[in-house]
Amino acid sequence: MPALTRDEAQTRARLLDVHHYDIELDLTTGDDHFRSATTIRFTARTAGTTFVELKPDTLHRVTLDGQPLDPAALDDNRLPLTLTPGEHELHAEADMRYSRTGEGMHRFTDPEDGETYLYTQLFMDDVQRVFTAFDQPDLKAVFALTVTAPPAWTVLGNGIAHPLGDGRWRLAETPLISTYLVAVAAGPWHSVRTEHDGRPFGLHCRRSLAPYLDADAEEILGITRACYDRYHEKFTEPYPFDSYDQAFVPEFNAGAMENPGLVTFRDEFVYRSAVTDTERQTRAMVVAHEMAHMWFGDLVTLQWWDDIWLNESFAEYMGFQTLTEATAFRDTWTDFGVGRKGWGYDADQRPSTHAVAPHPDAVPDTASALLNFDGISYAKGASALRQLVAWLGEKDFLAGINDHFTRHRFGNATLADFLDSLARTTSRDVHTWAAHWLRTTGVDTLTPQVTTADDQWQLTVDHDGTRPHHIALGLYDHDPADPTRLVPRERAELDLPAEGTAHPLTLTGPRPDLLLLNDDDLTYAKVRLDPASWDTALRALSGLPEPLTRAVLWNAARDMVRDGELAPTAYLDAARTHLPHETDNALVQGVLSFARTQIADLYLTGTARTQALATLDALCRDILDRTTPGQGPRLTAVRALVSSATTPTTLRTWLDAGTVPDGPALDPELRWRILARLAVLGATDHTEIDAELTRDPSATGREGAARCHAALPDPAAKEAAWHAMFATDDLSNYLFTATATGFWQPEQRTILTPYLTRYFPDATALAARRGPALADAAGRYAFPLALADDTTLSLGEESLHHPDITPALRRKLTDQLDDLRRALAIRAAHA
Repeated sequence: MPALTRDEAQTRARLLDVHHYDIELDLTTGDDHFRSATTIRFTARTAGTTFVELKPDTLHRVTLDGQPLDPAALDDNRLPLTLTPGEHELHAEADMRYSRTGEGMHRFTDPEDGETYLYTQLFMDDVQRVFTAFDQPDLKAVFALTVTAPPAWTVLGNGIAHPLGDGRWRLAETPLISTYLVAVAAGPWHSVRTEHDGRPFGLHCRRSLAPYLDADAEEILGITRACYDRYHEKFTEPYPFDSYDQAFVPEFNAGAMENPGLVTFRDEFVYRSAVTDTERQTRAMVVAHEMAHMWFGDLVTLQWWDDIWLNESFAEYMGFQTLTEATAFRDTWTDFGVGRKGWGYDADQRPSTHAVAPHPDAVPDTASALLNFDGISYAKGASALRQLVAWLGEKDFLAGINDHFTRHRFGNATLADFLDSLARTTSRDVHTWAAHWLRTTGVDTLTPQVTTADDQWQLTVDHDGTRPHHIALGLYDHDPADPTRLVPRERAELDLPAEGTAHPLTLTGPRPDLLLLNDDDLTYAKVRLDPASWDTALRALSGLPEPLTRAVLWNAARDMVRDGELAPTAYLDAARTHLPHETDNALVQGVLSFARTQIADLYLTGTARTQALATLDALCRDILDRTTPGQGPRLTAVRALVSSATTPTTLRTWLDAGTVPDGPALDPELRWRILARLAVLGATDHTEIDAELTRDPSATGREGAARCHAALPDPAAKEAAWHAMFATDDLSNYLFTATATGFWQPEQRTILTPYLTRYFPDATALAARRGPALADAAGRYAFPLALADDTTLSLGEESLHHPDITPALRRKLTDQLDDLRRALAIRAAHA
């Protein structure tokens, strides 16, 4: 399938003005196909040739202005059109195929009760899997949909849905929106409905999840109302759509999608097992993020995909900031700092890095654009905006945003448009700021140099990088009454120049025990500590008063490990010392995740890895000794202890008892987690796994069973899992991921080694056959990181030259191989 190029999109936008889509979908034609009929009214400004896109299973009929076109003229996904100047009407009727990969019209049958659910995910170019379209973001139009579904189903869409009888539904016409934002969800939904600000609000999920949604409905709706009201305080443009539905849908590839009026979320956010307050905060942040998109992305939409940051970076920043301002979740930036920001730092140091706002020539087509939905467009972009607000001031920032909304409402805009709006509201040179921050790649590093003389001390900041930074300077001293605690001195702020060493800053009095650059985490940069400050941090990190300050220090330690400047075992020692005293669960979760998945599984091998797992086991037990049921760090520690177990004794005792001593009781999530680790250790079998699936026959249970079966250290189990992943196309996106995450285990190197040579050709074939979503899953979850060595690196580098490798798989393998290269360098540095 040819990807749409930027030049093609610009040419078509100059030719066409698209007015209206009338779409009829019939979802009653069987388990494999649905009927799609589309009528498009548009104007050709001049005579010319162009094309319309669709990916049908069978194209039955096409007419242009009432005259038939030959369906055989469809070339891959493009139907050519020859146009005269003036008004036109195109009509197409086709059978379309349901998806099992979360792209297009996804179809899912709930194993728990046999009910079927459908929903669309039309991002980038998947609208063509559902209806005929001029598929690019700057050809906005009005959409009217009629949907025929089984009579017992409910249909949801971008506008209020009106039942017509006999299973037919008419969705209210939309305002002008882009093709990729059209949404439909159909099935026997369980719904919770209310009203706010004169608009209908709704929550929807599968019937089997109804008790869990009901339990959390008021929490979710409370967050929704609070964010909605706060955005109306920030933005002069009112919410631009007629309703606000949030549907939690199965087997969703992303966290959520900002379809106007019908936001779709992965239904893991309907919690069926115990979760921490940090996880509830994450769900709330996603609610806030997607609502921000109603303005950033839906009301004002990017013109071309090089400006995806105008959607994602803004929604990410606004999500965290608005949640902090409007809800009970007050420490969201700590979670961002330790749980999200590293995603940006990691992506920005790989060969595949790109600017937050890349040059248009760097995004020549939709295939390349799809690769930029990463930690740079989200986490780095949000960090850049946080730095912009710190430098510009929130008043001028919001004034610029509102100018942008007013000028481009229901239209499209570019980076230049946005910067012009900011420039109209401030005397600051925002264009130069953007050139430094949005058009460059890489991570700056800030290193303090401290000298003392008499009753003065002097700070010089060595700046390795090209961006200006507005930072807070944290100065802390040991508490004389308790040397494990640190107390802050008066806060200072610094403006660092774009390049070179910052001018010395001279202060009077004794130097502080701890000097921390980028306190409050206002900028995006790696920071280092001077030796005296690092010694203080090692002794008293957990004694710092603010969790965001502690997050900056943990990130500094993380970066030092990844850069080979701090031994992985030293990071573990710091975690062992300070994490049992940590009260912020986001920090506990972030530090344990890095220690377990990166340090133990990638940066250490052999005896060192065994010792690391023992340290993590002891650390988690210490946290359990200091916490009670219901405290977030306790559940986080239980999960980490399970994944770190090297013998089955404790896990088997817990599983047989149905509880961790003193709690928590084992809910389905913990039972599957324990059983998966027992499978890795060879301490369970197919029979016990199948019995657990009988106990929990849900979709989540089915994924847990697939993960456990694949994790067994048994040749037949491994071969069956491999066959399911790569030799057939039967697995859905979620079952593929579950099988892949079970398959590769560092404890099973001997039995896994024969699969190394099979992986790269099999993944290449799978990606070409099943598309970008499965390509991403194959490169992300099925990559053989458990065999992290020079042979894997060599085979992987060779695979990048395969002529049939897809862009999505190439990008994912490039990133994985860079991570592998880094892991091998860390091992060599600390051998």
